[in-house]
Amino acid sequence: MKLDNIFLFASVFAFSTVSCKDAPANDNGNGNGTTEHSDVAIYVTTASRSSDLKLTKIDFSNEPFTLATTVKLKPAERFQTIDGFGAAVTGSTCFNLMQMTAADRAAFLKETYSPDNFGFSYIRISIGCSDFSLSEYTCWDNREAGFSLTAEETQYVIPVLKEMLAINPNIKILGSPWTCPRWMKVNNLTDLQPHNSWTSGQLNPACYADYGEYFVKWIQAFETQGIKIYAVTPQNEPLNRGNSASLFMGWQEQRDFLNSGLVPKIKAAGLNTKIYLFDHNYNYDNMGDQNDYPVKIYNSGVDNDLVIGAAYHNYGGNRSELNDIHSQQPDRELIFSEASIGTWNDGRNLEKSLLRDMEELGLGTVTNWCKAVIVWNLMLDNDRGPNRQGGCTTCYGAVDIDNTNFKTITRNSHYYVIAHLASVVKPGATRIGLSGYQPAGVVMSAFENADGTHALVLLNKNESNMDVTIDDGSHHFSYILPAKAVVSMKW
Repeated sequence: MKLDNIFLFASVFAFSTVSCKDAPANDNGNGNGTTEHSDVAIYVTTASRSSDLKLTKIDFSNEPFTLATTVKLKPAERFQTIDGFGAAVTGSTCFNLMQMTAADRAAFLKETYSPDNFGFSYIRISIGCSDFSLSEYTCWDNREAGFSLTAEETQYVIPVLKEMLAINPNIKILGSPWTCPRWMKVNNLTDLQPHNSWTSGQLNPACYADYGEYFVKWIQAFETQGIKIYAVTPQNEPLNRGNSASLFMGWQEQRDFLNSGLVPKIKAAGLNTKIYLFDHNYNYDNMGDQNDYPVKIYNSGVDNDLVIGAAYHNYGGNRSELNDIHSQQPDRELIFSEASIGTWNDGRNLEKSLLRDMEELGLGTVTNWCKAVIVWNLMLDNDRGPNRQGGCTTCYGAVDIDNTNFKTITRNSHYYVIAHLASVVKPGATRIGLSGYQPAGVVMSAFENADGTHALVLLNKNESNMDVTIDDGSHHFSYILPAKAVVSMKW
């Protein structure tokens, strides 16, 4: 992995962050060489940005090591396999990307998605509009006119996805709707009166088959463009009535829609698109009757071939809910499908957000059984847009681009979280056990990639550097973890 490849777009873009292209090849204090064929690749980001996804390389050691400070990998202790890490490619993200020059966009996408670079490998897109689309719409707004893609898909989302897939054809794509077409909505399931609004309402049971057909036509429309949809969720944030585009769907409704609409239609079309349930917060928005939402659906009977797991967000509750759901249904999958940074959580202040988000969102979800981690908007502009009234006007992107030139990019914490995981933990990897040295203030998780390589992702919350030795049973090496830093290793 060459430095000139890793930092390809550092020479193209003007950054408001510190570039590490010209930093010393090895600043870990160990005095090891950093030739192209060194044994261990290490990425480092410090909260101060003194190291900004900097790549160093070191060799295995032949020197004796002290067990007291040794982290030992346990490949025989195996947990979930990993599908990938990525970000949402919303209409707003695609609009911003399409304002860049073709060369600048290609450089950014290559740096982000190429398996030889940071290797983002999962994308979430909206089925119809989201709260970060350019307008409110679905792809079947007029019942009589039928289904059709809109300009948002054809001019922005699809061209961007094609560029991403040309760089990494193995990216997994998850689709989620924010709302059904308004003609399918009713005010409630008792009165069944029309609810002609983008916000709130419920899916009319009489439209279950129509809505299932909508999903099928959407999946097929993207596949016609060469874009395979790996999985869908039946509804983004089904317990949130207040989003600018939204639909309430309690667990019983979701079960009924699955059984009477979505699953039969997908199977009848000969598709194998997987389904993740729920797609909402750890705390079920404090609705007691919705607790354990996906487990209630599993236990009441759904198709086991297509319904493979559940997706979660972290806007309420605690990530320990992931472990609880896994313990109840260990054969079902878990993915983390959305988190955002914004003005409310000091999202652009890396001193506060880098370690917090890596611990909560990155390592915290993976160590609680998630197979994938997806953050919200890949790219917004420096005014937190484009955004719409009623949507989030206080969100930042994983990166922000300056809308005065659509060239200057600033990486925020969520980009670092995903890059540190995706760069060393590849799709098909297995999370493995750890033992030995577990110093206070250091959080870590280990993996074995499908090709037999190992990966270790750590964060050091301490104000001081930490000496550690890593031992995989066959090789060992020593490293000094920088203070207030995230470190990813692969060997």
